[in-house]
Amino acid sequence: MRLSAEVGQVNENVRTKAPSLFTPVLLVGCVIVLVGFAIRASFGVFQIPIQEEFGWPRSEFSLAIAIQNLAWGFGSPFFGAFSEKMGDRKAIVLGAILYSLGLILTAGANTAFAIQFYEILVGFGVAGTGFGVILAVVGRASAPEHRAMSLAIATASGSAGQIVGPVVAVFLLESMKWQSVFLIFAVCILLVLLLLPFMRTPHKASKEEIEESLGEILRLAMKDPSYMMIFVGFFSCGYQLAFITAHFPALITEMSAPIDPLGWCGDLGIETTAALGGFAISVIGAANIIGTLAAGWAGKRFGKKWLLSGIYAGRSIAAAWFILTPITADSVLIFSFSMGFLWLATVPLTSGLVAHIYGVRYMATLYGIVFFSHQLGSFVGVYLGGVLYDMYGSYTAVWWIGIAVGVFSSLIHLPVKEEPRLKFQAN
Repeated sequence: MRLSAEVGQVNENVRTKAPSLFTPVLLVGCVIVLVGFAIRASFGVFQIPIQEEFGWPRSEFSLAIAIQNLAWGFGSPFFGAFSEKMGDRKAIVLGAILYSLGLILTAGANTAFAIQFYEILVGFGVAGTGFGVILAVVGRASAPEHRAMSLAIATASGSAGQIVGPVVAVFLLESMKWQSVFLIFAVCILLVLLLLPFMRTPHKASKEEIEESLGEILRLAMKDPSYMMIFVGFFSCGYQLAFITAHFPALITEMSAPIDPLGWCGDLGIETTAALGGFAISVIGAANIIGTLAAGWAGKRFGKKWLLSGIYAGRSIAAAWFILTPITADSVLIFSFSMGFLWLATVPLTSGLVAHIYGVRYMATLYGIVFFSHQLGSFVGVYLGGVLYDMYGSYTAVWWIGIAVGVFSSLIHLPVKEEPRLKFQAN
């Protein structure tokens, strides 16, 4: 009897062994986010080639990128709701098709209005293949004890894409026109669909469950001061990240310092300021892999709102140091690493905070709404950067606005009540 009991206990332990962190859902989700973000992060590299070909003011392509970011944010809650009702893989397929179509049409455009219009499709495509859908799938598929780190790993894959994208774009632009690069990117985003059969997504809620309670959850969230503070606070994240992604390569390319101070960067094959601009975005991505994983580790052990407040304050300090310091290759790389460490570290913390407060069942929709604020900030940061550059020939004013909104976000997260609002939350 005792032996039988022991054998039964062993079998029970085998059946209930701790689930793995690296599930197929997480791995495939990481690849999708990596490819999508590699393309999106490279758009700043195209600022000068497009400007030189058409002779447009910088604000024209800046507006195109800004519209892309706004469409991304606007589409996120809709793709979130679509994935919860119709299925995650269907949402990803639709997103990839729109992404590819937008890139193809952009490659064939020859007017500023056409490019700006087609970036709406690109933005919707990013929404369907980006954080809003993927993080929700990963969050639902992860065991509660692994959720914070799973979200961090998925977010860090976007940083890996940020490393690859600008460098690949710069390399391709050396041998072909920007239109051809866009066509190559369009093919790449479609190829990720080949991995979807390996993405066995967790069982979604029934249509009846969603129709019965989603509206109630949304009404509760909209009346919750903490949710609204998270919504407002995410604005500065989008402003800072989108402005730097879209304009930092151009700023570095045109920096007044001569090439000689690049110094040791020449040993890395970086001999021009254009190459330094693309490399800086890659450094941000590399540092962010470290920072995002650290945020996932810390988010499981410390209050997420305190971490978010510290990240926003740290960003403002790094930006203030950069614009108050003479721009050299060294200062560019120091700033890139510092800002990169704090770059997307807000994403697993913000999405994790939403999941902690309201559960994971409707995480795609609830996080998608919060992410709209992020993308509204992205629109303002990118477009304002182009407009003020055309007016003053400098990005200084845009930097100081970014510093101010960063301080605001640091403060507004402090009163957030980090506690569950629902009596029952599905894990």
